[in-house]
Amino acid sequence: MNNWTAIIVEDHPIVRQGLRTLLERQGCQVVAETGDGLEALRLVEAHRPRLLLVDLSLKGLNGLEVLRQALRRVRSMRVLVLSMYDDDSYVIEALRSGAMAYVLKGSPVEELTRALEALYQGRRYLSAPLSERLLAQAEEASELQDPYETLTDRERQILHLTAEGYTSREIAERLFISPRTVEKHRENLMTKLGLHSQAELIHYAIKRGLIQPRRL
Repeated sequence: MNNWTAIIVEDHPIVRQGLRTLLERQGCQVVAETGDGLEALRLVEAHRPRLLLVDLSLKGLNGLEVLRQALRRVRSMRVLVLSMYDDDSYVIEALRSGAMAYVLKGSPVEELTRALEALYQGRRYLSAPLSERLLAQAEEASELQDPYETLTDRERQILHLTAEGYTSREIAERLFISPRTVEKHRENLMTKLGLHSQAELIHYAIKRGLIQPRRL
C-alpha cells in the first residue's frame, strides 16, 4: 500500500482491531480510529490521511455525511465504505458522495484486500454482489439538482443529530455552539428541504439514509 496513512471509522472495537491488522499487513499506517462520526472529522483534519475506511452506521454523524465532509477537508483522500447495507440507494449515495469503494461486511477478507489494491491504483471497486450499473446510476444522480446539496456542513450535522433524537441543548454541547444557534440552523435547513415538522425531518433522514429506522 506504499506506506499510506489511514483512519478507521467503525463503531465496533473488535471490527476495528481486525481492520487495523489487515491494513497494517497491506503496508498502511493506521494513525487513528474511532466509532463516532463527529470525532472522525476532527481526526481527519488533524491527520489528513491518504485513506479513510468508514462504516455507514455511526453515532454522532452517519458514515455518508462523514465521507462527504471529510473529502471537503482532504480532497486527495480515498474513501472505502465497509457496510452491511446492500440496498442500491446506499451504494449509489456513497459513490455519489465520493467513495471509491463499497465493500459489504459479509464479504470474504480477500475482497477487502482487492478493494484496497484497487484504491491504490486509483480504480473504483464494488463488492461482487453489487452491479457495475450502480456506478452509472451514481453518475446520473449527481447531475440532478438536490436540495440536500444546498445545506451547509453545520446544517447537515444538526439535521442528523436532530433526527437521532438529540435536543437543541444536547446538540449545542456536542458542536460547541449555543442552543439558539442550533435552532436557527434547524429552521434554515428545514426551509431549504421543504420540511415543516419534526416527523417530516425524521422521515426525510430515514429516506435519505442518514439514519436507520428503529426496529421494535
